[in-house]
Amino acid sequence: MIATGLLRPKNILIIKLRHIGDVLLSTPVLRTLREAFPAAQLTMLVNRGTEGVLAHNPDVNEVLCLEKGAWADQCKFVYRLRERGFDCVIDLTDGDRSAVISLATGAPIRIGFNAEHRWRGLLYSRVAKPRPVDQHRVEYDLCALRALGLDPKRGMPSVSVSDSEEQVTDQWLTEQGLIGDQCPPLVLLQPGARYSLKVWPPERFAQLSDRLVEQFRCRILLGGDQREREVAEQVARKSHCAPIVVAGKFSLLQYASLVKRCALFVGNDGGAMHIAATVGTPVVALFGPTYPERWGPRGGLTQVIYKGLDCRACYHPSCLRGDDSCMRQITVDEVFEAAGRILDLKGARVVT
Repeated sequence: MIATGLLRPKNILIIKLRHIGDVLLSTPVLRTLREAFPAAQLTMLVNRGTEGVLAHNPDVNEVLCLEKGAWADQCKFVYRLRERGFDCVIDLTDGDRSAVISLATGAPIRIGFNAEHRWRGLLYSRVAKPRPVDQHRVEYDLCALRALGLDPKRGMPSVSVSDSEEQVTDQWLTEQGLIGDQCPPLVLLQPGARYSLKVWPPERFAQLSDRLVEQFRCRILLGGDQREREVAEQVARKSHCAPIVVAGKFSLLQYASLVKRCALFVGNDGGAMHIAATVGTPVVALFGPTYPERWGPRGGLTQVIYKGLDCRACYHPSCLRGDDSCMRQITVDEVFEAAGRILDLKGARVVT
């Protein structure tokens, strides 16, 4: 990737103050910048708790975390950013706070989004303007680089797992008797999500678990972070197939190592879904109020189940559709059929 314009920054700050999945989807930006400016110092600023997805990433020199704390502490943090002498800031957040931080760095080149046409557009030296074809968030973020004279192509997210993280996963699988040629295929179900409106009912995950085990002799893992452990245990209690709850058991990259060893991932729209797709695990993604055209899994074999109701972008704290909500319209039958097609392709053993 060669810069076609005159802008050749040497000290670049990339800002993404969102969630884990958002940070993961922004990694093609880092790769494109590294290819275009191999000698540049690339620093990324993210929210605390999302930095794990960037560990071992070869395209970034440093990852900084913005802490949630007193206003005075945040002002000190921003002042220290200014002392670093960034000559370019690329703000991928699409938010007011990050736009203020961009300006406060003092960088002469400040590129950011302003989809809402708010006052923050005045804080950038250049406002990124996505094209109609830049629908998926990966390409949406990449389009910001055109302001540097780059012509970025379609990107694939990346996550790197270390040998030590692989060893932790291998040891656990060995202890559970889940490694080896004679072991059943592993299917990881992700019943939790950051927002309740994006959650498929736990009892349906339980029914899906039992049907997959009955048909394919697979072993079910129930994933998630520590906050999602309760819903994972709820699914386990409602199941008859004794799934293993791994929610909250592994670090983010240990989780990536685990899901990489699975024959299939089935789950709600969220960071775990993006990790599974990125490491190449086949994915059945359940979408409700978000747009798969923008937030769909980007990786290998994926299938999205999405009803596309007219209220899909509402995010009302209490959905008024009740049993006709977008997530409840997704049936166990159609998820089982989608999962079955993938397991058939993977050569899972079918009970006859």
